Amino acid sequence: MGYAQLVIGPAGSGKSTYCSSLYQHCETVGRSINIVNLDPAAENFNYPVAMDIRELISLDDVMEELGLGPNGGLIYCMEHLEENLDDWLTEELDNYLDDDYLVFDCPGQIELFSHVPVLKNFVEHLRRKNFSVCAVYLLDSQFITDVTKFISGCMASLSPMVQLELPHVNILSKMDLVTSKRDIENYLNPEPQTLLAELNQRMAPQFGKLNKTLIKLLKRYSMVSFIPLDLQKERSIQYVLSQIDCRIQYGEDADVKGNCKYPRSCRLSSIVLSSMFHGKVMLEINYIKMYLLLQPLALMAVSMC
Repeated sequence: MGYAQLVIGPAGSGKSTYCSSLYQHCETVGRSINIVNLDPAAENFNYPVAMDIRELISLDDVMEELGLGPNGGLIYCMEHLEENLDDWLTEELDNYLDDDYLVFDCPGQIELFSHVPVLKNFVEHLRRKNFSVCAVYLLDSQFITDVTKFISGCMASLSPMVQLELPHVNILSKMDLVTSKRDIENYLNPEPQTLLAELNQRMAPQFGKLNKTLIKLLKRYSMVSFIPLDLQKERSIQYVLSQIDCRIQYGEDADVKGNCKYPRSCRLSSIVLSSMFHGKVMLEINYIKMYLLLQPLALMAVSMC
């Protein structure tokens, strides 16, 4: 079995920096990983590129030949990748052994992991190739400065969680740039009623029912939580990596790692999260998807504050 991280998140959230730091950390501790560039617009890398989508298609070529803009061109590139999963990607994956560890550095266009099926089909192809995959969603910690932005971040994170149907780790990136870490810590494990009270204070009264619905969604499913990541601290990188390893059952034949906070639950997480999308629990997922339709309203409400 192979192992893979799918690194996603908004543009500027630190995905490539995360991949670079992860590579350097693994190199220091004598662990082998392979970084894959899935961004057809990328130009410079601070890590060795094991696979590069630009060998298949590049954004510059698409914009020049088809006259598309950056966003339309990027969607075209990723759809072209989807059409070549059985050819180009399969040929590239055949170069790796069963126990190799791949980290896919994805583009930051939010449509790709919220509702466009490209990455979902990409993940399904990896699974058919016997890869255990974990989605790693990065959110800029400097974005989480008040309750309205925190709720928006949670909803933005919940979309790919439901869309991709993968074991999922949410990371607050750029913690080394945060001046007041205590403000961020208040949102790592917040009390729902406290969030609701703060949300009602920040927003107009007519949004009261919407606020209550959003908090109820997060409370009922307890699916969204964040791990802070400070790239200046090796132990922070190691902790994040250990949590991801547990979710994809990396090294399952070895002893359980001592820094894994919830070893048993992590090792079973991929099975649990996979089964969530079958049987009776599918009703609850449909319930989540129904409430995700409220996300544009929530973002609009935040912008009006």
